[in-house]
Amino acid sequence: MDKSASGEDSDNIDWNTDDELEIQGDTAFSSSSTLTTRGTEAFASSGEASSSSGVPNSKLVNHFVGMGFPEKQVLKAIEENGEEDTDSILNTLLTYSTLEDSPPKQLCVNSDPISSDYEENLPDDLSDLDGWSENETEDNTSSLSEEHKNLLSLESTGSLSEKEKMLLSLANMGYTVEESSIAMERCGPEASIAELTDFICAAQLSREADIYLPDDDLKPRYNGVSKIKKRKFFEICKKKNDPETETIRLPNPMIGFGVPSMQPENINRSLPDSAIGPPFFYYENVALAPKGVWDTISRFLNDIEPEFVDSKYFCATARKRGYVHNLPVQNRFPLVPLPPLTIQQAFPLSKRWWPQWDMREKLNCIQTAIGSAKLTERIRNALERFDGDPPTSVQKFILDECRKWNLVWVGRNKVAPLEPDEVEMLLGFPKNHTRGGGISRTDRYKSLGNSFQVDTVAYHLSVLKDMFPSGINLLSLFSGIGGAEVALHRLGIKLKNVVSVEKSKVNRDIVRSWWEQTNQTGNLIDFEDVQALDGDRLEEVISYVGGFDLIIGGSPCNNLAGSNRVSRDGLEGKDSSLFYDYFRILDLVKSIMSRSS
Repeated sequence: MDKSASGEDSDNIDWNTDDELEIQGDTAFSSSSTLTTRGTEAFASSGEASSSSGVPNSKLVNHFVGMGFPEKQVLKAIEENGEEDTDSILNTLLTYSTLEDSPPKQLCVNSDPISSDYEENLPDDLSDLDGWSENETEDNTSSLSEEHKNLLSLESTGSLSEKEKMLLSLANMGYTVEESSIAMERCGPEASIAELTDFICAAQLSREADIYLPDDDLKPRYNGVSKIKKRKFFEICKKKNDPETETIRLPNPMIGFGVPSMQPENINRSLPDSAIGPPFFYYENVALAPKGVWDTISRFLNDIEPEFVDSKYFCATARKRGYVHNLPVQNRFPLVPLPPLTIQQAFPLSKRWWPQWDMREKLNCIQTAIGSAKLTERIRNALERFDGDPPTSVQKFILDECRKWNLVWVGRNKVAPLEPDEVEMLLGFPKNHTRGGGISRTDRYKSLGNSFQVDTVAYHLSVLKDMFPSGINLLSLFSGIGGAEVALHRLGIKLKNVVSVEKSKVNRDIVRSWWEQTNQTGNLIDFEDVQALDGDRLEEVISYVGGFDLIIGGSPCNNLAGSNRVSRDGLEGKDSSLFYDYFRILDLVKSIMSRSS
């Protein structure tokens, strides 16, 4: 693949979604960052060869300069790590390169929030903090945290518990002790290293610090630049993130009222009389929304608690979503054949090339953009410099990029982004669902990245099959590429009348094409503008189709998640405020249908 899907947006839509960061630049390695096997061996004794005057060994400096790193950075890295630890020098230089390559607004794992924007957004509580004293402001760019040092000290005495051993392993891989502790708490005591690192990376990418990790916009890198005392800072953050301020919390595991492989023992769910269908409604949005969003959604939709589900229990990719609905939750059944549940099952040919140190079994949430050819070339060049497995630091950089961009192994030392038809398969759509008809590859990735995961939605909608044996009338709001329609069709539920509201012409064309190719015998009526569905128009439509059995949708989540935290205005944002249109239309439909019954 020779280009990314980060081109111009279709119909001026911002396609960022929760754990689908649309990152414009490559952050794995800078263009000057080439690696060599000699970097960890040839200068193992360089410290002994250096002069006692403190001047860095010229051969060591020339070595890293010859690899393409700026001399100023090389000298700084040697000063921080010493001349003997060439692995740490290399790791530090790679970190510098990553930071330099990152766009200013990009939320990168190693991005430094100590900036003017960061200082302006500090909690008000910090105004009375005294600065660090002279002896507190040492440069800790590459030095270990106190927690990490304590773990190493305990290791030397042989008194580490099993939990502390796991923490130390994660800390040695470059993760902070703090985020490692949170990952272990959320994933449980039996979680493997691979599961924990996947959790940390997913949390870093989604930037949903309110729920999983401390807020990166408020979290200082303790490198001597920050003027905030660590202990008092986290006391303030803890107060700001008090869970008692929010009634709806994300469950772990995220299985809702059950998934095919895991069923809760007891399901207690009661609905208010005003919420009992038909008509049934089903509203979807990102699970990792800012605080208070799901409380608001629930309050507007009859105080029904969301059902939070991660699609990793239905397919080989994660997709954390919340669903507010009034559907029955008993007697659900999955689509057959069951989709592949692991990367290896989904892409069996990749097993030959998959390195043992890449222990991923699931892909992260499908994004709306892909990794560039330049990035995959850098990864290949980096790996080819080593005869065997690369050093741990290089493995970490590569795995971070593979998780971020969902890269898979396609050859020796070769990774590649998913093809559009592979994404279609993972999300449960028929092959070529988004292909052709003038639709660009960029639009395909964007449309797929914002769609339903069909198998997950079909599992929830399966209860409708026996209830509507002669077919269903569907009002599909903000339809995207027709995930709900495809799910109902695959369940064998006839689509008698579908009224679809979708702003994107690309998506409307995709749904229309699918409708014709699957020889649907019902009626497809589409609207571009949700504002066109006022009370009078809805009365006309309801009179024509005979009422709706299901109102399904999910408003665009641009202001609920994504890489641009400035525009994350929750449900008050320009696009996510369309939720209120969903509620408005649902309320009108119920009112009109109750009058005509």
